[in-house]
Amino acid sequence: MNQMMPTTPATDYDTIRAAIRYLSENGPDVADLPGFARALGLTERQLTDLFRRWCGLSPKSFAQAVALDHAKFLLRNKESVLDTTYEVGLSSTSRLHDLFVNYEAMPPGIFRAGGEGLDMIWGAAPSPFGMAVVTATEYGMSGLGFADAETSIEQAFEDLANRWPNARFTRDDARVAPMIAQAFDPEKWSADRPVRVVLIGTDFEVKVWETLLKIPVGQATTYQKVANHIGRPTAQRAVGAAVGKNPISFVVPCHRVVGTSGALTGYHWGVPRKRAILGWEAGVISAAH
Repeated sequence: MNQMMPTTPATDYDTIRAAIRYLSENGPDVADLPGFARALGLTERQLTDLFRRWCGLSPKSFAQAVALDHAKFLLRNKESVLDTTYEVGLSSTSRLHDLFVNYEAMPPGIFRAGGEGLDMIWGAAPSPFGMAVVTATEYGMSGLGFADAETSIEQAFEDLANRWPNARFTRDDARVAPMIAQAFDPEKWSADRPVRVVLIGTDFEVKVWETLLKIPVGQATTYQKVANHIGRPTAQRAVGAAVGKNPISFVVPCHRVVGTSGALTGYHWGVPRKRAILGWEAGVISAAH
């Protein structure tokens, strides 16, 4: 290949996915940087520039961030991650992320009625993890998913819209673009101008999703810890199902929930994307220090 690389995070993501496949098949050790670069059709310089541009990390640091050992590290000594009050200033990106999300739960009746009477908009815009597809009500973002080579924008929209079969949807890319831009740009994470999010689900699901918002960037918890936190310690499987049904990916960070062993057990939009998000967030934390 060796030609000029695309310079947008959205187009870079296709190569990042290939990189994650390579690391999954060959292990996280990228001591053979030339071989890693050749496998992706890049020069070493292009490979390094790609990762620096996309997440601010070197290829080696990114490989470490998407490895199982990294997930285990995130869990180590973090037993109280959901119960700890973080006494850090707003300069901390880890703390700022959960402050920049302002959420409210819609009445249960709207959920039971399949969104009947709701007027929603939807649209798509680039993100670091492929095209982001968003649905929103007048109260805020109600769904966020992803499109890529395997999943079209329309298919991603249908995945989100099927949750509210009786709602009325109108496409408006211009209105959702600022929401998407803010969600994926740490420089725009602001407690003063938060992303407004609407949680629509059963009472149990909403409790789980509210708990996910307490997991800071650069940390992780387990399904069992979430179950304990909401006072349902025997409901680990139900918690897993609720995490999997989280309609607002990334913003409500279900990607930060892993198995007890640190295994990245499932993600609605694909485990490679879950690895990519965790690696990208490692770059966000690195840039903040």
